[in-house]
Amino acid sequence: MFIDSGRCISVEYPGNVTAPSLPVPAVVRLLAGPVRWRLMRELASGDCRVRELTAAVCQPQNLVSYHLRMLRAAGLVTSRRSSFDGRDTYYSLDFDSCARALAASVSSLHPGLALPPAVPEPGAAPELRRRVLFVCTGNTGRSPMAEALLRHQGGAHAEAASAGISPKPLHPDAVSVMRDRYRIDISCHRPTPVEAVAHERFDFVITLCDKAREHCPDFHGHPGRIHWSMPDPAAAEGDLAGYPAFERTAAELETRIRFLLPVLPGTISPATG
Repeated sequence: MFIDSGRCISVEYPGNVTAPSLPVPAVVRLLAGPVRWRLMRELASGDCRVRELTAAVCQPQNLVSYHLRMLRAAGLVTSRRSSFDGRDTYYSLDFDSCARALAASVSSLHPGLALPPAVPEPGAAPELRRRVLFVCTGNTGRSPMAEALLRHQGGAHAEAASAGISPKPLHPDAVSVMRDRYRIDISCHRPTPVEAVAHERFDFVITLCDKAREHCPDFHGHPGRIHWSMPDPAAAEGDLAGYPAFERTAAELETRIRFLLPVLPGTISPATG
């Protein structure tokens, strides 16, 4: 019923227009839990250890660990042993898995709601460009690949740089993977010590390994700090060593950077209940 010029008009829909009776998607039920939602919000802004998540959501560690197990079982969160301190475990948000699960959930409500991921507007003004510094241990693989990928994907929205805690020569497999998979040439990259750029202004500093997180200096202007706990591809062993390890690292970086781009114009707001 609606009102038109003071008259009440009754509108009846055809009997065959009904909402399908479908169960609430599992991911919706899972994320409806306030603690799990806050954990996801924290991990959306970077990889964290359990004690950091415990402090962020103000819940006991055993409860946080319980909810993390549920999120891992659903494929929304992954974990990785720290390469700096083997007693620590870093938890990460699996952005691609989350995107697929949430897209499937909203499309079950209405197909038109399954929208592609947000991307920056192509005509962003130059003054909105964000300066991003990637830091790893040697500036030989992870950080120069991340720098190149952000430059390639970010266009006018980001200015990328990279540095290392203890710089070493550029790894040849990093050069090969970037050339073969992305047609990007990083052969001219020269490893840079992080101290050489600490005085520069950056909007975000992203550490790509646990050692870099622990030893990264303070930066001018207090940029936003993000941590991505990624293993050193040069340290991989067995059949996964060498070129395949750098290939996996580049793929993970590409995914993380793709989901970083929509938040570069601002910052991820603190988690809320």
